[in-house]
Amino acid sequence: MPEAFSRRNGRKSVTAPPKRAINYTTKIMPISELKIASKLYFSQQGSERTSRPAVRVALAGMIVGVMVMIVTICIVIGFKQTITNKVAGFGAHIQVVSFDNNNTYDLQPIEVSDSLLAKLGSYEHVAQVAPFITKPGMLKTDSSFVGMVLKGTDYWDFFARNVVEGTLPQNPQEVLLSRSMASKLGLHCSDAVLAYFVDDQNVRARRYTIAGLYDTGFGEYDDLFILTPLESARRLQAWEENVYSGVEILLDDIRYLDETADRIYFATVNRLDDDGYHVYYVQTLLEQNPAIFAWLDLLDMNVVVILVLMLLVAGFNMVSGLIILILDSVQMIGILKALGATNRFVRRIFLTQAAMLIGKGVVWGNVLGLGLAAIQYFGHIIPLEPATYYVNTVPVAFAWEWIVALNVMTIVLSLLILLLPSMIISKISPAKVMHFE
Repeated sequence: MPEAFSRRNGRKSVTAPPKRAINYTTKIMPISELKIASKLYFSQQGSERTSRPAVRVALAGMIVGVMVMIVTICIVIGFKQTITNKVAGFGAHIQVVSFDNNNTYDLQPIEVSDSLLAKLGSYEHVAQVAPFITKPGMLKTDSSFVGMVLKGTDYWDFFARNVVEGTLPQNPQEVLLSRSMASKLGLHCSDAVLAYFVDDQNVRARRYTIAGLYDTGFGEYDDLFILTPLESARRLQAWEENVYSGVEILLDDIRYLDETADRIYFATVNRLDDDGYHVYYVQTLLEQNPAIFAWLDLLDMNVVVILVLMLLVAGFNMVSGLIILILDSVQMIGILKALGATNRFVRRIFLTQAAMLIGKGVVWGNVLGLGLAAIQYFGHIIPLEPATYYVNTVPVAFAWEWIVALNVMTIVLSLLILLLPSMIISKISPAKVMHFE
């Protein structure tokens, strides 16, 4: 020990060394925030606390919010994918036609060489290149008649998935008719029907046999198109080989629509067809159907509104739950502070506990939301009016990248919202709390 000299008696005296400061947080409380939060969360005595009803309400709000958001995303994306696929089934993602057309189905013919068809099919993300021929006309029976567009094509994948009776046309004398059009005319499979076409003030009649009926649920197009093999339409128009109304190009991913359309445009811009008369024109399905896709864009706005409202509801429920948890644990907070715990340490305890509640709410919200979406996806239990919505039942699509992003966003935003109410911990004085207790 250090020695000190005493002036009073001239003798040396022994003095004690200075005391070291004690870190109470590490000496008295070696336990982590996670352990304390877990103890509070999983405590068997929690069921007796007054905060339990508020926590349950907050948890229920989080579960309902996540469930509604997941169901909303699945339905809206399902709508957009289903309707887009139906529009593309009737008219493809991209069409190459004559620049001289007047926005009707009576298209000016263009001559397309095999080399150009091969070039169009060589672009990335192009899944199918299919020439087509269209001719407006009228179907007539003894008691009724309807206007229609005869479409000749050799691409049948889309319609093969929607045949409800009979088969696809096998020869030039057969056609595929929509079920709604057949119902209006009182026709069935294997029946014969007369088709009339007007050309330069001359009326030509053709007799077709109905090979099958299709039903896509897209009434706007189902009531318009009848399908026949490409060779049948060529004979009707009396066109030579390699002469078509246009070329349909289907993609394997619609996200590359604009990019692929630009490539095709620059490959055909200012280029005459092989007979040197018509100029090629490129149009996408968005340009052909602006009203339908404008309606789909409105759905995006509805989704944004629903997601914002659900996030706010879930966030404020968690805020109220956290505040009640803090107020219900005032005595514990005072004791921790008296033992040397910092405000930051205590705040992390309650934020960790809130994160556990948020995680539980997100998990159960996903289970219920995906469960409801799966029931509709496989069971088709909620019907819709096709004349209004273009589909027979509520469509559902599982866009997993959107679902994962939604879960991450919900957790992060909920925790950020909880930072502000957790500040009330710094206002709690240990002296006042202990005196009050």
